[in-house]
Amino acid sequence: MPEILDQARTQVLGDGVGLDQAGILAVLNLPDEHLPAALQLAHDVRMRWCGPEVEVEGIVSLKTGGCPEDCHFCSQSGLFTSPVRSVWLDIPSLVEAAKQTAATGATEFCIVAAVRGPDARLMKQMREGVAAIKAAVDIQVAASLGMLTKEQVDDLVDMGVHRYNHNLETCKSYFPNVVTTHSWEERWETLRMVRDSGMEVCCGGILGLGETVEQRAEFAAQLAELNPHEVPLNFLNPRPGTPLGDRPVVEGKDALRAIAAFRLAMPRTILRYAGGREITLGDLGTRDGLLGGINAVIVGNYLTTLGRPATADLELLDELKMPVKALSATL
Repeated sequence: MPEILDQARTQVLGDGVGLDQAGILAVLNLPDEHLPAALQLAHDVRMRWCGPEVEVEGIVSLKTGGCPEDCHFCSQSGLFTSPVRSVWLDIPSLVEAAKQTAATGATEFCIVAAVRGPDARLMKQMREGVAAIKAAVDIQVAASLGMLTKEQVDDLVDMGVHRYNHNLETCKSYFPNVVTTHSWEERWETLRMVRDSGMEVCCGGILGLGETVEQRAEFAAQLAELNPHEVPLNFLNPRPGTPLGDRPVVEGKDALRAIAAFRLAMPRTILRYAGGREITLGDLGTRDGLLGGINAVIVGNYLTTLGRPATADLELLDELKMPVKALSATL
């Protein structure tokens, strides 16, 4: 067995201490013949430090398209020619989406808006929407509304939003190649305020943006430093009309290496399958990832792309004897 896996067996599985950047890079560079061993070790780590339960989440876009930022992967930017146009969702539709999400067995419902940060109108709609959802259905409410002020962080806490998603997207050294209208540091500051508020921090990114393997390791190490409660792992699904619309998708084995590496970097974190896994991994690779460190999934469709049917994921979890995490009032 490669030395890095022996080290990880002692350090990560045994002691619960994640790999550093050099160790993460070593896992990302493992030859194909050692990938099954890496995935098995990552699964063992997940089972020891997180347990067998899988957290299931649904997401819905409260405000779609027309975003002023230039995130080069995103079809919701108003600066590109991609065919997504600005749409607002009304409160009854938001509640219905939450009910449908809860009906799948999901315990988490995330409200997302394509904005730089929320304005007064969006915060008002969030307050009304969260209250209506909590009155109608028993589900945890999370939010993803871009960069926040301290006052907005406090308002979300007061509404009862228990988890906030704000992805760093990629490592600090590569970020300027992906976004130019705001900085990596601005995103980090929002995450710091969210963490200090007591809300759970959900922060991940997208692999396949053109970053090197070394930068992929840098990204995992920076996420580990942040110590988020949850890391959504996306794989680029190139969108027509965006600057990254012609990029190739991540190779399946590279995606699985990344899943193992991120788990070995963050043994106690919820590591969530997010966008792009369908085209990157397919059904077989999806199974391999669930047996290689993943312990959460987004079910159904994403914000601007189609996902697997929720029933397909739930049937797979049942087949793998992975219990869906029950709703917990203590989260």
